[in-house]
Amino acid sequence: MAILLPKIHWGFIGCGEVTEKKSGPAFSLVKDSDVVAVMSRTMEKAKSYAERHNIPRWYTDPQELIDDPEVNAVYIATPPSTHATYAIMAMKSGKPVYVEKPLAHNYEDCARINRISEKTGIPCFVAYYRRYLPYFQKVKEIINSSTIGRIINVQIRFSAPPRDMDYNATNLPWRVQPDIAGGGYFVDMAPHQLDLLQWMFGPITEAEGYCSNRGGLYKTEDTVSACFRFHNGLPGSGSWCFVGHESAKEDRIVVIGNNGQVCFSVYNYTPISLYTEKGHETLEIPNPPHVQLPLIQLIVEHLQQTSICTCDSNSVTSVNWVMDRILGKF
Repeated sequence: MAILLPKIHWGFIGCGEVTEKKSGPAFSLVKDSDVVAVMSRTMEKAKSYAERHNIPRWYTDPQELIDDPEVNAVYIATPPSTHATYAIMAMKSGKPVYVEKPLAHNYEDCARINRISEKTGIPCFVAYYRRYLPYFQKVKEIINSSTIGRIINVQIRFSAPPRDMDYNATNLPWRVQPDIAGGGYFVDMAPHQLDLLQWMFGPITEAEGYCSNRGGLYKTEDTVSACFRFHNGLPGSGSWCFVGHESAKEDRIVVIGNNGQVCFSVYNYTPISLYTEKGHETLEIPNPPHVQLPLIQLIVEHLQQTSICTCDSNSVTSVNWVMDRILGKF
């Protein structure tokens, strides 16, 4: 039976950087949605966040937040290693979940989440919000309209220099600690790219990769090359480098058709470049200031049974399957 919540009162597990602008404010901008509690294992952080954002209650224990009788939906904004645990705790308590990407730190944990969601009938949504942004909606419209003809190849190209914190060997960021993140920066950056492509072209059913550590700044992979194929036979490839030179930064996906191509970024939102027999055209498509707002609004409407959100744990588990294949985990 579908769950019905006329008003959604959110509890946040985790209150890091992503919640400050990308997601946090959006929960209270949606009609019949508000935030009533927040949790961090650090008391000072939880209290400060609650006070700054006018949230009534704060906790240092995730179970206490889940058990809060006023909380009827849970947003999980912690590193990937805890996503499955907290999502399952919330669903077993009868509370819908919205989880930051990736769904979990490996494919097996994604499958665990799906089993509990199916058993309890409680939905688990995932923050692949780029699907719902005007910028990427426009890219999909171009592809579906056959403006560039039949699609024959897809390429992901990403390169970035090391971050300042990557040089601190005694206090490395959690995103390059595999027991917390599931891998290095690839596991942090590639999910949005892979989800967008599967949203546009269907599931990837074959994937292989080569991983290396070229910079020596941390133990996890910092350079990844991959090839993959979608269920319809469309081939694709990807190249990720997180120790590149500043002058060679790149954030680009190229979709090649037999009548042209479209190029777009995933993180920088640079103007969409369209190449056809008519020439080169650039399209500037603005996004809302709180980029998760369109998806959060759809989730609220889903829980109110006035709309349907398909960005759930079942639909995105394939992203983790592809990443695990590329990283050689199975």
